[in-house]
Amino acid sequence: MSENPSKAQPPVVDRATLEQQLEALRVREKAHTREGDAIAAARRRLPMAEVAADSTLLGPDGPMTLLDAFEGRRQMIAYYFMWWPGRPAAEQCEGCTWVMSHVGELAYLHSRDITFAVLCQGRNTAYGFADAQTSYEESLRYRAFMGWTMPWYSAQPSLETLLVGREPGLFHLVCYLRDGDRVFETYWTKRRGAEAVDYSYALMDLTAFGRQEAWEDSPAGWQRLGHATRTLGGAPDWPPLREEQPIGRPTAQWPRLDAGHSDDLGTTGTGPAAESPHCH
Repeated sequence: MSENPSKAQPPVVDRATLEQQLEALRVREKAHTREGDAIAAARRRLPMAEVAADSTLLGPDGPMTLLDAFEGRRQMIAYYFMWWPGRPAAEQCEGCTWVMSHVGELAYLHSRDITFAVLCQGRNTAYGFADAQTSYEESLRYRAFMGWTMPWYSAQPSLETLLVGREPGLFHLVCYLRDGDRVFETYWTKRRGAEAVDYSYALMDLTAFGRQEAWEDSPAGWQRLGHATRTLGGAPDWPPLREEQPIGRPTAQWPRLDAGHSDDLGTTGTGPAAESPHCH
């Protein structure tokens, strides 16, 4: 991985030429930033729809409600984590693992009266529900394996209500507002919308080769390493997964294994075998 598999690279120019082209690009970047600000302003002006505050969740201490998950704060951002019941860690969702691996310090959210929580769905897009408590306990072991500390619940008992009109088993990022004992949904997004949580891809986008994924608009000959969320191995080589095959692991699992953490979820492969572990 340290050696460029392709000889293609940007042309070499003098400093003045580079700065001139950077300045031209800055005009577009600033316009992009201002458009993002305008979209955020429009988002703040959206209406909201009430959801059942007493929707049942499973927590580490037993059944609880959606209202309880706010932890007394005014707002909550909930990530609906996909889950393949009964399957080992290596087959779990690389997309959800990518998203959660970027969630660290929550103090900044808390300082604005916002809670961040994971609501595990207990199902994958390719497979329906299993026993809610069993699936939740599996997902808690996955959380421990990955070293995550964010609040973690199961939304499986109320998933059809909480994701009404959407596709259960696909990850969603949902924003809520609490008014006393009432709860309202103000915004939601899915798929690449979850990049709001990411910084790895955002940083890759600043580099000469970008994300190195097949869909990108890159110059001819630029290296293509497949998606970054699942790989065939970890450091030092990080062998890429160039095609979607039922092999590899979510990328962030490899450092956890290297550090000696157990990926035993207690599943013993009891769920249906996957033709491919890719989740979306």
